[in-house]
Amino acid sequence: MATQKLYAGVKLREVRTRLGLTQKAFAEKLQVSLPYLNQMENNRRPVSTQVVLALAQEFGLDVTELSSGDSERIVADLREALADPLFAEATPQLADLRLTAANAPSLARAFLALHQAYRQSHERLASLDEVLGRDDQRTAQSPWEEVRDFFHYCDNYIDAVDRAAERFSQHLDLDGGDALQGVTQHLETLGVRVVLSKQAPLRHYDKPNGLLTISARATPATQIFQIVHQCALIAHDDLLEATLDFARFQSQTARAICKIGLANYFAGAAVLPYSAFLEQARETRHDLERLSERFGASLEQVAHRLSTLQRPGAKGVPFFFVRVDQAGTITKRHSATRLQFARFGGACPLWNVHQAFETPGRFLRQLAQTPDGVRYFCLARDVSKSGGAYRAPMRRFAIGLGCEIQHAAELVYADDFDTENEAAFEPIGISCRICERDACHQRSIPPLERPIHINHNRRDILPYAIR
Repeated sequence: MATQKLYAGVKLREVRTRLGLTQKAFAEKLQVSLPYLNQMENNRRPVSTQVVLALAQEFGLDVTELSSGDSERIVADLREALADPLFAEATPQLADLRLTAANAPSLARAFLALHQAYRQSHERLASLDEVLGRDDQRTAQSPWEEVRDFFHYCDNYIDAVDRAAERFSQHLDLDGGDALQGVTQHLETLGVRVVLSKQAPLRHYDKPNGLLTISARATPATQIFQIVHQCALIAHDDLLEATLDFARFQSQTARAICKIGLANYFAGAAVLPYSAFLEQARETRHDLERLSERFGASLEQVAHRLSTLQRPGAKGVPFFFVRVDQAGTITKRHSATRLQFARFGGACPLWNVHQAFETPGRFLRQLAQTPDGVRYFCLARDVSKSGGAYRAPMRRFAIGLGCEIQHAAELVYADDFDTENEAAFEPIGISCRICERDACHQRSIPPLERPIHINHNRRDILPYAIR
């Protein structure tokens, strides 16, 4: 099998800029000529093995940064956007999209933001939505999508926040004693009293009176998470605000939403501190239930944390993580793998995450293959959340966690699977809009990139043939 060439010009330039070196000085340290470095930075030549070794030895660089999933994420997002009928007469080839993602990622993201703005405006007009008259809805992206993309393109790993949360956890010894008592006492040192109440919402902070009320009906894991979330907002506000400044959101609404996300990130990273959690994940072979018991966290918290273990120099297994509701809508998503999720609509119905609602309390396992030929080991489980009372509504979700098949041996769940059996892999896709499979029995709409043929005298799995 031929070795795939590594074109990483954008990343190479980012590394040089971060080090504050000129091209000439950088070329000397890498022991290559200036023209050769220039060609690599402009993706006219692949990054050589000599350069990769020099980056690791000279600068201590985690060379996996050179092959991060940004380019593939952008290509997947571009393909989905260009499947819009708007571009039916001028759809670029896949090779062109890859070239754009590799050489001009900022331009590609600007195009995606522009298409998203068009799509939202089109939908609002079509539904006669009065939201067009509101000043706070006129940003290029909706605030939720803008925040989602921020975390998406950061690999869902925010180094400064993650390390601060780890120090917070070590200082309070959250991993050793009574974590609930520890965070409660810490807030008291900040002048905030914590009260549990059955009548309270999940979390309410009365700042003038220095009172934090937490729902007594919530699980201990949720109570700890919510208290640490408030600790982040109170004691680490400067760090969160600095991170928000770096993100440069288009609206104050997006900034406010992201602050919630960053405080949640801090809480998750404090309850499941990076180094200790990574060590236990490897030791238990990523057994979610054992990790949940070990750290006093929920299954969803553990699964989500596994997908964030991308610290340079200490990376864990690259996982994807997703949460869906009963309608199939993706409510949380992150991928450190090549698997990308649909930006619009629901997930592929052939994916086992949808079956998790039918088998509550059980882990479902699946070997799956996407149209690009990449194979995955997938795990799914329902994580329904009781309202705490007979008439209270139950929130029903399912989570999906998985990795590329070469990492499956590191998961206890894959022990009895024959990962060498090609017939064992089920076909899944990203979205029917861009899926290339001709005869999928679950296809909801034809692929928008390919024409269809209608034969009134013939009916197969689908009422049309895809050309």
